[in-house]
Amino acid sequence: MEVGARQGQTAENGRTDAMMREPRSSPCSSLKMFLVALSFAYFAKALSGSYMKSTITQLERRFDIPSYLIGVIDGSFEIGNLLVIAFVSYFGAKLHRPKIIAMGCVLMSIGTFIIALPHFIIGRYEFETSVHWAINSTKNLAPCSLGSPALSQGSEPPAVPGIGCEGESNLSMWIYVLLGNVLRGIGETPVQPLGISYIDDFASEENAALYVSCVQTISVIGPVFGYLLGSLCAKIYVDIGFVNMATITITPADARWVGAWWLGYLIAGVITLFAAIPFWFLPRSLPISKHPSPVQCTPERTSFLKDSPPFEHKYSAEPTSFLEMAKDFIPTLRTLLGNPVYFIYLCVTIIQLNSLIGMVTYKPKYIEQHFGQSASKANFLMGVINIPAVAFGMFSGGLLMKRLKLGIMGAARFAFGTSLIGYFLSLFFFAMSCENAMVAGVTLSYNRKDGLSSHEHSVFGACNSGCVCSGNDWDPVCGEDGITYVSPCLAGCTSSFGSGKDTVFSNCSCVGVAGNLTASAGQCQRRDDCDKMFPYFLALSVITSFIISLGGTPGYMLLIRCIKPQLKSLALGFHALATRTLAGIPAPIYFGAIIDTTCLKWGHKRCGGIGACRIYNTTAYRMAYLGLTLSLRTVSFLICIPGFILLRRQLKKEERNAIHRALANGGTEIEALRKEEVVIFNSDKDQRTSDNSTERETRL
Repeated sequence: MEVGARQGQTAENGRTDAMMREPRSSPCSSLKMFLVALSFAYFAKALSGSYMKSTITQLERRFDIPSYLIGVIDGSFEIGNLLVIAFVSYFGAKLHRPKIIAMGCVLMSIGTFIIALPHFIIGRYEFETSVHWAINSTKNLAPCSLGSPALSQGSEPPAVPGIGCEGESNLSMWIYVLLGNVLRGIGETPVQPLGISYIDDFASEENAALYVSCVQTISVIGPVFGYLLGSLCAKIYVDIGFVNMATITITPADARWVGAWWLGYLIAGVITLFAAIPFWFLPRSLPISKHPSPVQCTPERTSFLKDSPPFEHKYSAEPTSFLEMAKDFIPTLRTLLGNPVYFIYLCVTIIQLNSLIGMVTYKPKYIEQHFGQSASKANFLMGVINIPAVAFGMFSGGLLMKRLKLGIMGAARFAFGTSLIGYFLSLFFFAMSCENAMVAGVTLSYNRKDGLSSHEHSVFGACNSGCVCSGNDWDPVCGEDGITYVSPCLAGCTSSFGSGKDTVFSNCSCVGVAGNLTASAGQCQRRDDCDKMFPYFLALSVITSFIISLGGTPGYMLLIRCIKPQLKSLALGFHALATRTLAGIPAPIYFGAIIDTTCLKWGHKRCGGIGACRIYNTTAYRMAYLGLTLSLRTVSFLICIPGFILLRRQLKKEERNAIHRALANGGTEIEALRKEEVVIFNSDKDQRTSDNSTERETRL
């Protein structure tokens, strides 16, 4: 009895010690916590990335830089990602993956804060104006002093005493934005590969795909909130709280308006920092016990975990030295790129992603410049209309692929067909045009008889010959005749009254046929026909985005299925590397450089030099933006033709090889297939007989 009591006590103590040694959270709950944390991290990184794209015009105006430099800043995220992606993908999988992801989120947060840093260093934003000295004056001075000799075209008036170049050193502050974006790209690197691999290792096979799809779905919500945040911040003046808004003479629709771009980065940085917290408390791996205990999951819940050895044992078969890995890597990569179907697929996706990235990056700006919408409204429409259409299209494409049970060739045809339909629909964008804004001396001559050629731009005319005006100023006023003038002085206005946005200039010699009419501060509104065209543009944009997105999932499945299973990881990694290097980095740069060529009036910095563009040639902008987008897609379609031919040959070759292997084995495989068909037929027959008997019994 005593021996039995001691054994019972020993067993009880052992169970107690085992329970004390067990982690407080079970493997199942840890996996769910990781899934929630990873979803939030995806949301945070997608929000900050889309917010970056929503602020390109704000950054362009704030730092007085052209569009191609904005493209360099936007592409710097991919540069940071590429710097560490190889090391993180390989070495990160051998370390504590949740903590590596946490460190990445912290780096993303720091990079986001660095992007907002220049706002607190460079001081207040001083927009370009020619009447700032009259804002607080009880007696407004005349913009044009009659009787003064006119300056020659392009010349500058005498420098105003007391205004120097103390702000010149602030012009390079955009470098902080670039460095912050690079750091944000470095921090984002471990989130996707390590997060998805962690789920794949410790989730059951039937649930892994569901979990990954949930994470991807949550990540689609991020851009929606990112563009909405960009819309909200674009409405707020950049120096809100530090200036008297009654003295601000510009509106959000003005080409000089800069919203509170820095505010959104602070919010995104805080959200990303919060996303890092849960990962610090997650285990390196989830041990799987063969004997469930009361504190572990129920049988239904334990199905979320794979019945496989612990994570640490999964890399025992890998090469032990860098030299061995290098020797194995080169032949494997040569084999991968030697697959003609994969190589053509890689070329097609690189070209199409160049088109897509360039189009998405500058689409809000296109809406602003072509249809005269504010940056706030353009970002709002991108977040509320376009992004949900893309998400719904990707989800519908995967659903259709499952319903139609598409194979490799079927997926290729489906992706090609949807892309081709979207291509033809996109051609209608060329017809949705708006005429250039009527700006005297820029798009329209002062005599109003005809437009100006590219070599005839002159903001000086006979009507303002008696004024001392600067040809470099951009302080537009809307004349009573419906024409915009570059500045009150160039409109020939000799007096003014009011202040701020309500300033009215009178006795303007260039306004009207007879002259001596009034002009109000700000640029004239676009014509009604342009406003009527804008809803059709939005509707077509939503339809094309949805149709093109339908082929996203089938196209991705084609990438996975056109290669051997043992090359899948390398194929996906090399595809991501190639698209980031050859599409994510260069596309925003050369798209921006081509858009810069359509500028009609550049802003000028206080100490000389060209700043941000104030007005574009809308016709040339449309042709360059849409033409480049569709030209790239045309090239990709041409490359698809040999791709289909090679894919069909590869499928036929694999089919012949399967038959030859069956014949070489003495027909055993064919006989096995026939027996399997007989078994399936008999089982189906028995099932049908059973169903018929059940149906008869039910009727009786």
